[in-house]
Amino acid sequence: MDLGTEADRVAAETSFTGVVRLDEAGAAVFERAYGMAHRGLGVPNTVDTRFAIASGGKALTGLAVVSLIEDSTLGLSTTARSVLGPDLPLIDDAVTVEQLLSHRSGIGDYYDEDGDPSLPVPAQDLETTEQYVPILDGYPQKFPPGTRFNYNNGAFVVLALIAERASGVPFHDLVAQRVCAPAGLVDTAYLRSDEPDRRTALGYLAKDGLRTNVFDLPVRGSGDGGIYTTVADFHALWRSFFAGRVVSSKWVEEMTRPRSVHEGRRPLRYGLGFWLHESSDTVIVMGSDPGVSFWSEADPSGAFVHTVVGNSSDAAWPVARLFG
Repeated sequence: MDLGTEADRVAAETSFTGVVRLDEAGAAVFERAYGMAHRGLGVPNTVDTRFAIASGGKALTGLAVVSLIEDSTLGLSTTARSVLGPDLPLIDDAVTVEQLLSHRSGIGDYYDEDGDPSLPVPAQDLETTEQYVPILDGYPQKFPPGTRFNYNNGAFVVLALIAERASGVPFHDLVAQRVCAPAGLVDTAYLRSDEPDRRTALGYLAKDGLRTNVFDLPVRGSGDGGIYTTVADFHALWRSFFAGRVVSSKWVEEMTRPRSVHEGRRPLRYGLGFWLHESSDTVIVMGSDPGVSFWSEADPSGAFVHTVVGNSSDAAWPVARLFG
């Protein structure tokens, strides 16, 4: 099957809006943009358009945290309580950084995708990581730490808070310094959704229409998502990650070592900040939010990287299903 031809076909059939890029052996073999970045002004998506990637940002959060573990600022066994102090008292005192990174902490989640995923405060009130503290509070522990897997957005905001407080560097700057810079990512950043430019795709809530997600997501993302990137940057991240340029090869292996199995519509395993194919070595990053859909998978040997990012809800999934 020619993936590029099939991606083109599915994109046309589903009115896909976004970008698809396919690499083989380190070189792009297919790269195409579809639809509009700004429908009202008629600005088309291009292969260089910056897109929000929702929970795809958890991989960058994980890398920033692990870089702090490498320099002994944190440890996998560091407890959240030792950094948070009296904040977020409902988090079990035994919860560790490793459990937060692997979705095995059991803490309550402020943004429960299985329940009501709406924000508890206006979007514009969430600009810095510290501003999340009040909305992370008040959610009881769901199960004892370390006993099972449960996907948790709040856990990665807590990780951002821990990283920021332990390092003394604002979280957005920390990711820029410890992930984007060593990986050579020039178009990746936590942009404000209320300040789009011509290179930034707006996120649309439906396949047709002009309503965007500006009221549905934090005005500036944090540890659980909200970073913007290009497909070129994300492919550069994969290369740098597997080459040990962001964190050492030892930690690449640790982050991609399976810790849990997630029995969903598509069974997957999970490491530290990264999804893992159920049976192969393929490493996966994905994200979904109102107006955002993202899937990227890579073979550690460099044989392939497949990425599809969409700027409408669920847009990316029909194309992503081609990847098997």
